[in-house]
Amino acid sequence: MAKAKTQEKEILSTTGESLGAISLNESVFGVEPNLHVMHLALRRQLNNARQGSACTKTRAEVRGGGRKPWKQKGTGRARAGSLRSPLFAGGGVSFGPKPRDYSFSMPQKARQLALKSALSARNEQLVVVKDFSGIAEPKTKLMMSVLDSLKVAGKILVIADYRADENKNLALASRNIPSVKLLLPTNLNVKDLLEADSVVITEAAVNEITEKLS
Repeated sequence: MAKAKTQEKEILSTTGESLGAISLNESVFGVEPNLHVMHLALRRQLNNARQGSACTKTRAEVRGGGRKPWKQKGTGRARAGSLRSPLFAGGGVSFGPKPRDYSFSMPQKARQLALKSALSARNEQLVVVKDFSGIAEPKTKLMMSVLDSLKVAGKILVIADYRADENKNLALASRNIPSVKLLLPTNLNVKDLLEADSVVITEAAVNEITEKLS
């Protein structure tokens, strides 16, 4: 079996110091981004999040309107059989929305290709850190100091297992920063990757994602 091609990426500490390098599998982090598949995956994610609960009443469902509003002939007005016609205020709605399911599915291989494409498209903005053990207390100012040291700005996506011991203060330290979104490696998705200006990922998360997608 041929050995997978890799590319080197620097591993940083939370203070911005170099701790060596990590080999990124090119079949996960270095593919040619497939725009069509990424678009389908994004549409699927947005559609699957829709409630689909919008509902309007037809003329048959609106209360009242059983009496003919005026006689058929002689008034000079148009013929009308019910005030609940869509022609009248308070009447039913023609072709209005009804509760429906907007979701659609994609093959597993297509979903994986979309994630690989999004990761590869964000390769230049990818910052790999060893872990977040440097955040000794759950304080926002410590997280801000880490972001400054890593030289990341804008919308920042942090991919890390914040339930692990070495990252135990990460969730509390980052939750008051509006520009930071925290994501578990298992919850990696195309929308968050494409929306982020910078992606900060731990070494453990890189290995977990590589194992899952390669």
